[in-house]
Amino acid sequence: MNISINGEQRTLEDKLSLQQLISILGLENKRLAIEVNQEIVPRSEHASYTLKQDDKVEIVQAIGGG
Repeated sequence: MNISINGEQRTLEDKLSLQQLISILGLENKRLAIEVNQEIVPRSEHASYTLKQDDKVEIVQAIGGG
């Protein structure tokens, strides 16, 4: 399937969960906010949320600072 991740087109396997996408991108154990089609997906739903063809995913990583 084709999806957009932070504005970049990617081709990935069908029926991929958000948790699997996070793993593929090497973002495990990071503080993230993820939006799919302009809707925030809570962390508690990442494992059960299945991506679909043409979804638009935005991932923002929290960076601490002082």
